[in-house]
Amino acid sequence: MIYLILSIFISSLLFVIFKLFDKYQVNTFQAIVINYLTAFCCGFFFYGNGITLPEMSQKPWMIGAVILGLLFIGVFILMALTAQRNGLSVASVAGKMSVVVPVIFAVIVYKEHLSLLKIAGIILALLAVYLTTVKKDGGAFDRKKLLFPLLLFLGSGVIDTTIKYIETKYVAEGETSIFSAAIFGCAFVIGIIIATVRRDFKISGKTILGGIALGIPNFYSIVFLLKALQPEHIGDSSTVFPINNVAIVMLSTIFGIILFKEKLITKNWIGIAIAIISIAMIAVSA
Repeated sequence: MIYLILSIFISSLLFVIFKLFDKYQVNTFQAIVINYLTAFCCGFFFYGNGITLPEMSQKPWMIGAVILGLLFIGVFILMALTAQRNGLSVASVAGKMSVVVPVIFAVIVYKEHLSLLKIAGIILALLAVYLTTVKKDGGAFDRKKLLFPLLLFLGSGVIDTTIKYIETKYVAEGETSIFSAAIFGCAFVIGIIIATVRRDFKISGKTILGGIALGIPNFYSIVFLLKALQPEHIGDSSTVFPINNVAIVMLSTIFGIILFKEKLITKNWIGIAIAIISIAMIAVSA
């Protein structure tokens, strides 16, 4: 349980850091790339146990790490944009309500039974994402504001699904940290390629500091989540993901209210309440 608690707290801090990027005008993309280099170094040098890069490349989970690296950098950019444009509560709910995606995957691939309670929970989860995105009572709603939260919702769900699948099928005992480092290393390489294409090389000191500040908690948020998913701890993904996600929604929302004076209208509070109810329904029906 301690790993799950640590994952929840550290993951909530990521949304706060993204919000600070906007406040202090940190180049978000550059900081994200530096964050992945930082996270890779944390895993490779502190938990690598002497492994070399050629040895790492031969691991059975390496292809999965490359795929996850691509997904990570894309979803992190979406997370930052959503937090900055829609607020912490919207970003956290859109990202963490994605628990419905691995549930649907389990039904299709593993032929798990989909009860009426679970179906109702998935529908409520989608409704919660919409309600937390609304920023004005009454009047016309700008549907364009749904784009980033929706993409974040889908991307985060694919990441959760892929991580659990690869961790279960290919990651050996004791390789959790180095597997996480490999994901971040791949994301860093992809980020460098994107930066080269964009010719985005002018980096400031605060961007470097921001990337380091993001990279350390980012590394441990994944490590602690993977450890919580291991059989000797909680293990059951249908329990870990719902608890992890709903707690991050609540904690990041509290951070947004206390630290950034974010204002939530009635529909936002209803959306957050529905988010809690829907995750509880999915967890109970699992």
